[in-house]
Amino acid sequence: MAPEIMTLANGILRNPTKVEITPISTTAETITQHVYHVDKVNKNLLMVHILKEEKIKNVLVFTETKHGADKVTRFLVEKGISAEAIHGNKSQNNRQRALSNFKEQTTRVLVATDIASRGIDIDQLEYMINYDIPNISETYVHRIGRTGRAGNRGVALSFCEHDDLEFLQDIEKLISKKIPVIEDHPFPKTNFVKSPPKQQRGRGGNPQKKPTGTASSGDSNRTVAKKKNNYYKHK
Repeated sequence: MAPEIMTLANGILRNPTKVEITPISTTAETITQHVYHVDKVNKNLLMVHILKEEKIKNVLVFTETKHGADKVTRFLVEKGISAEAIHGNKSQNNRQRALSNFKEQTTRVLVATDIASRGIDIDQLEYMINYDIPNISETYVHRIGRTGRAGNRGVALSFCEHDDLEFLQDIEKLISKKIPVIEDHPFPKTNFVKSPPKQQRGRGGNPQKKPTGTASSGDSNRTVAKKKNNYYKHK
């Protein structure tokens, strides 16, 4: 259960009984986990490289944002790979159609955000990819839990760019295991510098201006006019 739901429940209920089937930090032994260290600009190319494996009949891909899901989907389609995206901006009919196509393997790749993927329940799903590593460790456990169900084999692959190293360490701490790294691939990470913090954006998508403490030209004009009025008033 998500921490936000637990907080809400604890605020409403009195001495509730909590029943857990498995701890949230547990990952199924049937799921093979691997991580690729890759630069952000090469994630799409790495995915296309992985999908050259014909044994991957279909794969569920997780992105951080809706915009990211659409961009990945468009790139894959341009490369001749059947893909569809599901997220909150899609209509219910579109989401249902995309999910049906994925289950019937008409669509090979389903790209989803975490919220939109909550209704996905596919017993035979074998492959999933964390295109963006989640910044909440428990989310990682929920994501890879889409594979390896009912004793079936599952494969969870994660793309880790340099800015994600801290998130990866948190995940490994939660699940109490080191995730094996696949180093033999054509797009090894070359960027080892952390990105600067993103600038907060104001309404309309424009960067917010920090107050400088200097009056604007309009304020200066009003101050000058006020002084003139006071001068003639006392003259």
